[in-house]
Amino acid sequence: QVQLVESGGGLVQAGGSLRLSCTTSGRSLSTYGWFRQAPGREREFVAAVSWSGSTTNYAESVKGRFTISRQYVKDTVSLQMNMLKPEDTGVYYCAATSVIGATKLSSFDYWGRGTQVTVSS
Repeated sequence: QVQLVESGGGLVQAGGSLRLSCTTSGRSLSTYGWFRQAPGREREFVAAVSWSGSTTNYAESVKGRFTISRQYVKDTVSLQMNMLKPEDTGVYYCAATSVIGATKLSSFDYWGRGTQVTVSS
């Protein structure tokens, strides 16, 4: 069974940085991603990385500010978030799927419980 556990959320001022980590266990999958959900809004794609770490995809709203990566030794997937904006506020979820190159929410089969990120203005 695949388990995903997020950590690293918190409160930060606009322009600041946070690093989210997702600890993975169980079998390896093809794609790992981060999604977020703001109050009253649909869950949306943020970023994804391939199992090898060689391929990444980002939502337009975070390109140039966020970086997703895999750390094989610790079996983690990280999301480095810089130049944070109030609109980045939400619960951030780690997800995984066997679908290569997936970015759609419906393609992801495994989900963590989420970690709260709050960016104050």
